[in-house]
Amino acid sequence: MSYKQELVQRTGYGRSVANKRRLSQRNAIAGRHRFRSGGIDDDYALRDVSFGIDRNEFVFVIGPSGSGKTTLAKLLIREAYPCSGEVIIGRRNIHSMPRRFIPELRRKVGTVFQDFRLIPRRTVAENIAFALEIIGTRRSEIDLQVQNMLAMVGLRDRSDAMPDELSGGEQQRVVIARAMVGSPGILLADEPTGNLDPENALRVLQILSRINEQKTTVIVCTHDDNIVNLMQKRVIVIRNGVLTSDQRVAGYNMGDEEPYSERGIFY
Repeated sequence: MSYKQELVQRTGYGRSVANKRRLSQRNAIAGRHRFRSGGIDDDYALRDVSFGIDRNEFVFVIGPSGSGKTTLAKLLIREAYPCSGEVIIGRRNIHSMPRRFIPELRRKVGTVFQDFRLIPRRTVAENIAFALEIIGTRRSEIDLQVQNMLAMVGLRDRSDAMPDELSGGEQQRVVIARAMVGSPGILLADEPTGNLDPENALRVLQILSRINEQKTTVIVCTHDDNIVNLMQKRVIVIRNGVLTSDQRVAGYNMGDEEPYSERGIFY
């Protein structure tokens, strides 16, 4: 699959939606105590995981590699399917909706994955514009939106650069801009700082925080408890496919030498 094809598949752009019914943003992700998902064959990736996320909330989903975070992220954009239970976004169970509504869902949930998947022969500005171009947005509107996104992620001076001319931190900021160019109500970031040095990781977190302040629900899946220490936000902890803690981090010291995986929950 080409970069362009994967981008279209992940974002849902490029397909028309018949009889469009808008996804409600009253609750970003609803259905508390009704979310249960399973993996392939007999090995469950997630087991009896129940939670709800309110509109405009900022939530970390944290756990070690292989705990089920990426499976959860894929469930939220219907790239994976639950064996049982429901995934509710707005007021709709996204896994029972007709396939024709999936593109709309993926336009409402901006995604940032660890693999940048930028189109190599397009500039920074062209990568950000691509999602709008394939749905026929007017050129003037595309140019305006692209400039706004470049300003948001601090890359106005890199608009004409090619992906291979960018640092890892700059590439991740382009991916965030691309995810936000359609003004989704939810931004889902899976390990957005996984390949970055501390300075660039902090910059990405600052961008995500500003996005959240602009009334976008932000969900960050990570195995790095250090980035959680930087922000006093709600934290959902998953271990071995089981939700073990769900609470706001309060008074957790950055200098605490005990990682979350040893403590069990944050205090």
